[in-house]
Amino acid sequence: MSLSELPVETAGNDLASERARAIDAFLAQARSLLAAGPGEGHAQLQPVADALIALGRRADLFPAAHFPIDAERPAQVYRLAEDADGGFALYLSAGLAGKAQPPHDHTTWAIIAGVEGNERNVLYRREKTADPARDDLVQTRVVDVAAGSAVVLTPTDVHTIELVDGLDGRHLHFYGRALERLEHRVVFEGTTGGSYRQFGPPRNVRHPAIAPAALKAALSDGEEIALLDVRETGVFVRSHILLAASAPLWRLELLIDRLVPRRDTRIVLTDADESLAHQAAGKLVRLGWRNVSVLAGGTAGWAAAGYELFSGSNVPSKAFGEVIEHRKHTPWISVDELHQRVERGDDIVVVDSRTPEEFADFSLPFAHSLPGAELVYRIHEFAPRPETLVVVNCAGRTRSIVGAQTLIDAGIPNPVVSLKDGTMAWLLAGRTLSHGRSAPLPEPEAAGLEQARTRAEDVARRAGVRRIDAEGLARLEAEAGERSLYRFDVRTRQEYEAGHLEGWRWAPGGQLVQATDEYVGVRRARIVLADWDGVRALTTAAWLAQLGGHEVFVHAPAPLPVLVLGPEPVKLLPLHARAPRIAVRELASALDAGSVAVFDIERRAAYERRHVAGARFAVPDRLEEFIAGLPAAQRVVLVSSDGVLAGAVAAELIARLARDGSAREVLALAGGTQAWVAAGLPTGQGGEGVLTGDDDHWYSPYAHADLAARNAGFQQYLDWEIGLVAQLEREGDVGIRLVAPATADAAVAS
Repeated sequence: MSLSELPVETAGNDLASERARAIDAFLAQARSLLAAGPGEGHAQLQPVADALIALGRRADLFPAAHFPIDAERPAQVYRLAEDADGGFALYLSAGLAGKAQPPHDHTTWAIIAGVEGNERNVLYRREKTADPARDDLVQTRVVDVAAGSAVVLTPTDVHTIELVDGLDGRHLHFYGRALERLEHRVVFEGTTGGSYRQFGPPRNVRHPAIAPAALKAALSDGEEIALLDVRETGVFVRSHILLAASAPLWRLELLIDRLVPRRDTRIVLTDADESLAHQAAGKLVRLGWRNVSVLAGGTAGWAAAGYELFSGSNVPSKAFGEVIEHRKHTPWISVDELHQRVERGDDIVVVDSRTPEEFADFSLPFAHSLPGAELVYRIHEFAPRPETLVVVNCAGRTRSIVGAQTLIDAGIPNPVVSLKDGTMAWLLAGRTLSHGRSAPLPEPEAAGLEQARTRAEDVARRAGVRRIDAEGLARLEAEAGERSLYRFDVRTRQEYEAGHLEGWRWAPGGQLVQATDEYVGVRRARIVLADWDGVRALTTAAWLAQLGGHEVFVHAPAPLPVLVLGPEPVKLLPLHARAPRIAVRELASALDAGSVAVFDIERRAAYERRHVAGARFAVPDRLEEFIAGLPAAQRVVLVSSDGVLAGAVAAELIARLARDGSAREVLALAGGTQAWVAAGLPTGQGGEGVLTGDDDHWYSPYAHADLAARNAGFQQYLDWEIGLVAQLEREGDVGIRLVAPATADAAVAS
């Protein structure tokens, strides 16, 4: 069935979620029935078969549009559920009329129940012969499996299957062990037996599909949904769906729990053409996410259906900034005028709304660091005189515009403008930036703080932000199994690490608005911000509410809350046995001996700054390609910043190589690049060893050493940002609702 033939009505609003709930209920019933130990005979398994029959009767949950087959793929297995340890696994097997399989066993118990069509199962008893390479098969019974019936197979049963009666078929297959763990199954040359051979697990297990039109509808149906693009981020930024978040396949074990915390969230995965999405879906299902679909045809199918594709990173937030300027006419100042006024000594203060780390990397020579969420909170300390002109800048456009409009909407008495095109325009004008500057943020005095609170409260009220008390927060937390909940502390890194609420993540407010898709992967989720001072959480919440797509709340912690110290913990969800590690000194010796190939897999930019001498850089997606050309005896060592990502990728790579029969040794560097540098071992820098270009991340024009290339990149980027308004209009309403000025009641809609 082609993409154009996928019916919209059958891929609907939340059939996937309804199916996931029904499957959950079946699995819970099966586990209960088998809790005492199933035995593996027909009688012991029959109650489970009855439950599977009942699930199969819900044919509406398993429409053909979600489980497509066609002449190119006449038979297909779709994964519906699978335990992380390879235990229970549920599949839907779909096939065109006449699909047949020769005699084979399973080495585990199996139950097959009908959904649609008639699957004829012929069962055999296997008998040994005098020839150890040949066995006889003796037919024992024939079972036709259609809707309302099932067949139970023990681990030793041999059977054939065939879709009969001229009908296509869809059948549920429930196994005591996942197909990919069944490594010793055998298939016979014929129905009377004879020679037999082992055959491996299927290589192309797929997952339920969702058509582009159905996804388009689902993104605006008001229900929760997570759209994740599983390509490497640098590939993602070249062309993707607007509301997709970047969640690379090989980094899912580190990302998914933060992006999509609720395990039964409706998730749709995409890539360019389905080449990676089914691998990612398999990971997520095994990790416990139970409601996963794949966009039919990927972004190519999306574009073919007539829908818009976007380039760039953090596009919803950057488009938001452009909409703000377009709708609210945020005033700006050019770099030439700013330069003239600074040189003249005018009463002017320039504040840089990026992160302190970005500010230290480069800044206007006369600017002050004041990250976005801190603007209303601390601006009085920088511009106590109402006559002072406040200029807000960033590296490009978005945070300049959002920052300036933040102060304007808050009603500070000063004139406020954004710096048109930020530091990019400053450099394009032939001027220079300062590097390495940093300064502590000034603490607001009592009078300025009180004014800031009043202003922040007013904007948040107009944006529809709701405050919740401890009881309200407890209710949201109790409902986190039904509605996705994100809790963020938006203060500075230093404040967060000095003491934060248990389980609350750190997301500096300006970045949470600038890069919302990096923190929140679920549309229509609930977001709660901790309000420690009555300003920063409200300021951030007001912008998130206007950005749309979520319910936004603010919570004031108790006067003496229990606090957790230190940085935000990151959870790694392993799928495979821990990969072996190699110590830095051992790796140094192996490099000297030429017995290892070292691949840095973290980020290209970090690699170019400093890396293990002799390492090359590659995105995990392409490691198998580069490893294939190495001498068979050469060990492979993976390196990441602290060794965590390298360990996860090494474990996955080992499993893949073993599946392909490769015995190559793969290790992760213990402690990563940080441990290597701390040991004083040789490092390299520069891009000579980069094997995969910009595939890992958006490559900033600022990184170009060649000035012509840098300036061309700046102009291209600025033109792209400005063009987002028109592109957003083609995309349609994505929920942006801007607050009107304080004197008006109506919202400025987009």
